[in-house]
Amino acid sequence: MVEINSATTSTKSHFFILDGLRGVAALAIVIFHFMEWVYTDPSGNFIAHGFLAVDFFFCLSGFVIGYAYDDRIRRLGFAAFFRLRLIRLHPLVILGSVIGLLAFLFDPFAAQPGLIGRPNLLLTFVCSIFLIPLPIMKERAFNLFSFNAPAWSLFWEYVANIIYALVLYRISRRYLSVLIVLAAVALCFVSYRAGNLLGGWAGSNFWDGCARVAYSFLAGLFIYRANWILKNNLGFMGVAGLLILAFLIPFTRWNWLVEPIIVLFYFPALIAAGAGASLSPGLKKLCVFSGKLSYPLYMTHYGAMWIFGSYLASHKPDTLHLSLIVVTGVIFLAGFAYLVLVLYDEPIRRYLARRR
Repeated sequence: MVEINSATTSTKSHFFILDGLRGVAALAIVIFHFMEWVYTDPSGNFIAHGFLAVDFFFCLSGFVIGYAYDDRIRRLGFAAFFRLRLIRLHPLVILGSVIGLLAFLFDPFAAQPGLIGRPNLLLTFVCSIFLIPLPIMKERAFNLFSFNAPAWSLFWEYVANIIYALVLYRISRRYLSVLIVLAAVALCFVSYRAGNLLGGWAGSNFWDGCARVAYSFLAGLFIYRANWILKNNLGFMGVAGLLILAFLIPFTRWNWLVEPIIVLFYFPALIAAGAGASLSPGLKKLCVFSGKLSYPLYMTHYGAMWIFGSYLASHKPDTLHLSLIVVTGVIFLAGFAYLVLVLYDEPIRRYLARRR
């Protein structure tokens, strides 16, 4: 989840369509998380591959990190670079952990006698705000980050950023190509072994997340350095439609093959197409808004998912009520993310940027 700082890249063009695509992917993740509770059998889930939005995020992140920092990271240095990334990412890591803890403690539909006094709650929370994986809570399916499940991808985002600042910005495209091939082999192995690319979020599939971020981040970085920008007239709606199609592919026994194809080839092509697509002026504000909303939405929605899961288990609502809850829930979470953006995230980042 990377956003270009316009103050530091004012002389560069801005890829507004990529901003918009980031918002589309974040919305797909929210809908997918609702639906995976409703459909325990993913073959019945209409957005069964919404989780691949994370791989799209990783690829977009590699592209934008290269765009924003390749030509200035030597001047910045590692410490300044990492401070910038902390300012951009970590306020919402902390808030997402707080929301997740409150949702755990005050879930009105879950029976959790005695859990409030458990000593490992504090440890789990501290690890969550510092992005230290701790998959120990059975009540949270042994997520790496029990109070904010999507934070697993932020952990790997930080890892990718650190490796970029230490190594990747220095290496040529030839060596980057070698790393991409190795990462592609690892990704295919993970997909074949697990049957899909859904892993990375729990202790049992921790290293799957490494394979997912490795390939996609490197591919995005390579696209930027090779200037693989495909000029086209698809516009935002056209490229966004192609992105959504990837999330709507049915879940089948061929996932081990279909998902690597999407991640290895389709998403990089969409990044290149999104960077080169023409944007009608009327959609520019939508893309900017969508991009700004994406990260708050991604990092604050999952506390509601656990409450939704508890409600499903305790009340077993019918299809009509489920539909109303999901639609209302998506709208509410988007509205809440907007409030988080304007009242918390942007003010804190401005304050920290001034202090820096």
